[in-house]
Amino acid sequence: MAESAMTGRMTRRKGSDLLLRFRNVGVLAVLLLLVVGSAILTPHHTFVGIANVTILLALGSEFGVMALGVGVLMIAGEFDLSVGSILALCAFVFTVVLEASANPFVAALVAMVCGALLGTLNGLIVVRGRIVSFIATLGTMLTYRGLTEILSGGTIRTVSLGAYPVFLQMFNGKVAGVIPVQAIWFVLIAIVLFFVLNRGRFGNWIFATGDNGQAARAMGIKTGRVKILCFALVGTLSAFAAVLQTTRLTAFSVHMGEGWELRAVAAAVVGGTALQGGRGSMVGIFLGTLVIIVVDNMLGQFRLPYEYTYMVFGLVTLGSVLLDLWIERRLQRATTSGEN
Repeated sequence: MAESAMTGRMTRRKGSDLLLRFRNVGVLAVLLLLVVGSAILTPHHTFVGIANVTILLALGSEFGVMALGVGVLMIAGEFDLSVGSILALCAFVFTVVLEASANPFVAALVAMVCGALLGTLNGLIVVRGRIVSFIATLGTMLTYRGLTEILSGGTIRTVSLGAYPVFLQMFNGKVAGVIPVQAIWFVLIAIVLFFVLNRGRFGNWIFATGDNGQAARAMGIKTGRVKILCFALVGTLSAFAAVLQTTRLTAFSVHMGEGWELRAVAAAVVGGTALQGGRGSMVGIFLGTLVIIVVDNMLGQFRLPYEYTYMVFGLVTLGSVLLDLWIERRLQRATTSGEN
């Protein structure tokens, strides 16, 4: 039975890899079209201005770091809607620990441990409690956000980091005086996760868990542990994004990360990650994240009312889901043909 499931999964994976290659090329084409179109159509060509590109790379990369983790979790077949709230709570923890210890490295470490614990808690609730992750993390999203408001009193806190030039250079500096270091972190984390998904045993476990949990368990994979680790990864990356953003803004706000959870899901879906799990690629998630970042920035450059962003992201997500369903049907046919 396990051997048959493994054969079916391998057939499905080969078809998935082929379609994902075409999907990634399509996402890259859309990304290039958006960049060129924005450069030409934005008023006074502000999209390609140094100031805007710097903001796009810095702010977009902070979101991107978190979205990469969400994409990995979705491949494992789960969702996490609490990432924005984890970001805000960990940003508060970073601020408080910095005030108490006067050491930003210690504060960053504590914030990331906090993020890992919050993510692990989400995983335990989903796996041990057997609650649908969408519902479970919706609850923790509201809980973490409410806890942040209670602890912070809803006030903005400034963060003084001028006395720590090394820390500032690592988390808010510029490479060669041009490229924000946040973009470097974004790329490095994407590369690490690429190798985790494609060159290691744990990556195979993630795909197997998301594709067919029952078959994965029959092969000896501890799917519950895999999912909990993926939730912990998401929490850790959300905390890291919190450190990056707090350092850049030199301030904490309870509204940090609001709305990022759904955009992160949209980024993964645009990049070809299956809503059912078991299919996706780090290249696709990376490109999908860039598409969301560019669209968000482009709408700001056109000075459209903020409510239009909801409609645009909704249409982008809907279109990606419809494409995902079409790909899923093609994969099912390929699997059926392979078994016959």
